[in-house]
Amino acid sequence: MGLCFPCPAESAPPSPSPEEKRAKLAEAAERRQKEAASRGILDIQSVEAKRKKREQLEKQMEASGPPAGGLRWTVS
Repeated sequence: MGLCFPCPAESAPPSPSPEEKRAKLAEAAERRQKEAASRGILDIQSVEAKRKKREQLEKQMEASGPPAGGLRWTVS
């Protein structure tokens, strides 16, 4: 007849160490993020290149500061 408990001679399968579990979970999370980020995008490399270029332009704008002339107001 069937029992709910394993035989005493039978040992439970070894469970992975906490570090291995953490590493696997981190890999799975990273893979899910990449899949979610690329969903609907045909050329991922071009999107990444555009994003990097935009970030570089923003850094250059921050480094250069405001224009020398400042703001101009015109009233018509």
